[in-house]
Amino acid sequence: MNEHQPRGRLSIRTIAMPADTNPHGHIFGGWLMSQMDLAGGIHAFGRAQGRVATVAVDGMTFHQPVFVGDEVTCTTEIVKTGGSSLSIRVEAWARRGCIAPEPLLVTSAIFTYVAIDDGFVKRPLPPGEG
Repeated sequence: MNEHQPRGRLSIRTIAMPADTNPHGHIFGGWLMSQMDLAGGIHAFGRAQGRVATVAVDGMTFHQPVFVGDEVTCTTEIVKTGGSSLSIRVEAWARRGCIAPEPLLVTSAIFTYVAIDDGFVKRPLPPGEG
C-alpha cells in the first residue's frame, strides 16, 4: 500500500492512450504535464473567478512511469496566494487496474497562475479561499 495518498481536490481524470506514448511505450512526460496544467488551471480559474495564465512550473518530479491504459487522476491544492497569483500543488496519480489497484503517485509539481482580464492584463484575485 502507498503511504502517501491523494490529497486536495480531484480536478481531472483521464485514461492514458496509445497515441500519448514515446517509442518505448511509456506515456510522454509532456502529455502528463499538460494534464496537470489543465487540472491546476481548472482549480485556479475557480479561485480567480475567471481567466488565468500559467506563469511557472516548479519542482516537476516524475516519480513513476505512466503506461497505456492507466487511469490518471490529478489532484490540486492551493498552497499560496498573492495579490494576483496563486500557486497550486498538482499531483498526478495512476491506477493500473488489477495490477496495482491502489493509486500510485507518478508526478508532482507546483504550478503558478496569474489572474488576467479579457485584455490579458494582470488583475487582482478576488477575496476568498480555495
